[in-house]
Amino acid sequence: MATLVMVLAAAALWGTRGSASASEPISAGFPTAAPATPGGEVATGGEISELDKTLLMKVRQANLWEAPVGRLAQTHASSEAVKRAGLHLMEGHSRLDAKVREAARTLNVNIPDEATPEQQALVRKLQNARGSEFDEHFANILRASHGKVFLTIAQVRATTKNSVVRDFAGLTNLTVLDHQNVLDDTGLVSDATYDEIAAAVVPQ
Repeated sequence: MATLVMVLAAAALWGTRGSASASEPISAGFPTAAPATPGGEVATGGEISELDKTLLMKVRQANLWEAPVGRLAQTHASSEAVKRAGLHLMEGHSRLDAKVREAARTLNVNIPDEATPEQQALVRKLQNARGSEFDEHFANILRASHGKVFLTIAQVRATTKNSVVRDFAGLTNLTVLDHQNVLDDTGLVSDATYDEIAAAVVPQ
């Protein structure tokens, strides 16, 4: 019940921002990240590695495009399962964005304020699709994205020496697992997408 309330609250929050469109910046509605202080020291939690910093950067960029396309699903999808998955993305990435900005500020790490060009191109592809075409693109694009980052999350959670990053990686792990589950539940994820994920994360 608590999860349902949070998901509905996220939907209401994003609903006040209007529907995503090609003319709207992808990261519209997200606060900017505080810049790191030049020469500043990490004052809490222990040593932070480059992999730790990479996780913070990847999660921030994921938030900037995956929450908006979750909102897009509410107007462009024909499948109720896809709309439900979109709600989970909206809630999960909105929550993670507050946490990643807090962690980056605490640890004096720079994180981006824009999604990558590749991610922005994926958003445009989804903006231009409707109905069953949108459903298929959404399920496969987002499942591939979440599957590929899962290994990085696990590596950081297992190896980080920083308690702030460890706690953040734990929350991220639960969120990304939930998103994979609801995307799998759409029944639209293709074998080719699972193969793509395996090629990206399994050592050859």
